[in-house]
Amino acid sequence: MVMARDWGRIITRLFRHRWMDDADLARAVPPAMVERLGQRVGASERRHSGEIRMYVEAGLPASYILRDAPPRERALAIFGKLRVWDTEHNNGVLIYLLLAEHAIEIVADRGLAARVDPGEWQRIVERMRGAFQAGRFEDGLTQALEEVSALLVAHFPLAPGAASPNELPDEPVLG
Repeated sequence: MVMARDWGRIITRLFRHRWMDDADLARAVPPAMVERLGQRVGASERRHSGEIRMYVEAGLPASYILRDAPPRERALAIFGKLRVWDTEHNNGVLIYLLLAEHAIEIVADRGLAARVDPGEWQRIVERMRGAFQAGRFEDGLTQALEEVSALLVAHFPLAPGAASPNELPDEPVLG
């Protein structure tokens, strides 16, 4: 429950999220970048049995802000909505970016999460944050993709001659 003293912070947060819109999203992640990132995800997934999804949104829905929900809660909801959890080996990964709060979340399904130290995910996020603070969104997302791919190759490599079924779309989603 939100305390009365928190309402000022929540209202400020609400304005910040409503201020960000589709134009801000398109400037940060233009259509050509979406296409390039989708191609990179596809190339990555030919090297392992995992699935990688990217989701970038300008601001949270008002219902999250009014409940004072953290970006992680939204990332978990998107993880489910995009069915990242629904892979054969439980090794899907969501890379989530929330522009209004400069928030970055990585959500890994249980098959991969059990094999990777939580600190490793945080180190990937911190390296992404540096690129994003410099306004290099494509570099940050590409770097994160490469690092997540390396973890998937290490823990879920394809057998020689095997093909990875593409269980989920490769193209990033803009929300």
